Amino acid sequence: MRTMLGTVLLTIGLLVAAGPASAAGTRITVSSSEFGPMVWGPKRQAIYVFQRDRFKASRCSGECAKAWPPVYTTGKPVAGKGARTSLLGTIRRGDGRMQVTYRGRPLYYYAHEKAGEVRCHNVDLHGGLWWVIGADGKRRP
Repeated sequence: MRTMLGTVLLTIGLLVAAGPASAAGTRITVSSSEFGPMVWGPKRQAIYVFQRDRFKASRCSGECAKAWPPVYTTGKPVAGKGARTSLLGTIRRGDGRMQVTYRGRPLYYYAHEKAGEVRCHNVDLHGGLWWVIGADGKRRP
């Protein structure tokens, strides 16, 4: 009985010392498209960057963010197949939520696309061009 109680207390102590588990972050991958290999979000949704954004700063809010929802995360973003961990990061938006960045560029989806679709590469909307990006974080041709 004492051995079992000791084991339970030791296990509890180790769990408390380890702290809370961090939330799983949004998984970013790279796979093929009509524009060559590009960055994709969960459920194979195309990811875009906005020409008007600055390094680690979003200029897309309000109506823009309704059409181009930010790629949010609740934990550290995860580099899936083909994506580079060293290029992933986050910024905090005005509403306090964390948006995923790649090579310092805030990432977005297009609200009117289905999985696997890429409808808005090199499209001028909301005051600037929207581009898909490759594994290196640079816009695709």
